[in-house]
Amino acid sequence: MGLWLPAGWFPFVEIGASIRNLCMDFPVVLFIMLFATFCKVNLSTPSAATGHLTTRSTIADVLAHPAFEGFAQYILPLEWGYDEAMPLSQVARLLPYHNYIDAGRCVGYINQMIDSVAAGRKIYYDLGRRDAGLFFFRGRPGAPFAVICPGGGFSYVGSIHEGFPHALALSRMGYNAFVIQYQTGSAQTACEDLAAGIEYIFRHVTELQVDTAGYSVWGSSAGARMAAYIGSYGTAAFGAAQLPRPRTVVMAYTGHSEYTRQDPPTYSVVGSNDGIANPNTMRRRTEALKAIGIPAEFHLCPNLRHGFGLGIGTSAEGWIDGAVRFWEENRK
Repeated sequence: MGLWLPAGWFPFVEIGASIRNLCMDFPVVLFIMLFATFCKVNLSTPSAATGHLTTRSTIADVLAHPAFEGFAQYILPLEWGYDEAMPLSQVARLLPYHNYIDAGRCVGYINQMIDSVAAGRKIYYDLGRRDAGLFFFRGRPGAPFAVICPGGGFSYVGSIHEGFPHALALSRMGYNAFVIQYQTGSAQTACEDLAAGIEYIFRHVTELQVDTAGYSVWGSSAGARMAAYIGSYGTAAFGAAQLPRPRTVVMAYTGHSEYTRQDPPTYSVVGSNDGIANPNTMRRRTEALKAIGIPAEFHLCPNLRHGFGLGIGTSAEGWIDGAVRFWEENRK
């Protein structure tokens, strides 16, 4: 016997069927909603689980990240002004003097620093000077240290491209590596900050667990000028204590030509197509150092422009290994 329903009840039957179907499909709908939310969070904001950023994260995300409290403004070169909403995929816009910038790798460097803080390691030491400090990337306790000077024409500090990557590479090799954060505006002020940073390391050697014997100073572009000046004239010439000069200076793509008979052994690298730092200037300086008995090497990387950093994926890739070999040969 069929079920009798009064006229006009058919809409209610259809509504009831729809509700029943929705209830049956609810787990699927819920999964889709949760998955979409998960993807949105992981692509655009720091993950609640890891605190990591992505290329869709913004400058504001870096500045607000709890791992960088007190020094977040030094992670990226923001001296020329910035839009907080700019995604990190466009980080190259912040480094107009540099080339071969990979946003994904830059974010990876930031995330490694986040991981270090999460592991309980202090990564930034304030020098008590305006906009000056040291980022510390630990190697083996008691291993020698290097100080890396990023460039930027003394108008910005390009640590994200030619400071943090170098320091991370050296720390993986077991060396203790520092990246100097310095005040922009002039080579004099930058070198004073660098000298103060080296003095800080010497004064806190026990806390930092580094070997001060045979340390090296590295620099790229304007940062290479800083490294060379410290090598030529020492820390006392820039207002710090009289300390041993570095045993090795590593210079990447700079037009610096000045030198003295007291210069440390020097390793130089530049691209053949550099329109800012003339390769011939670096070559002539290297030859002059060798002529007065100072160990020096010059390396020309074909078809490269200015500011190649570690040179990953270019003809310069691996140059840092040669520089480390040179440092070790002259460290003792």
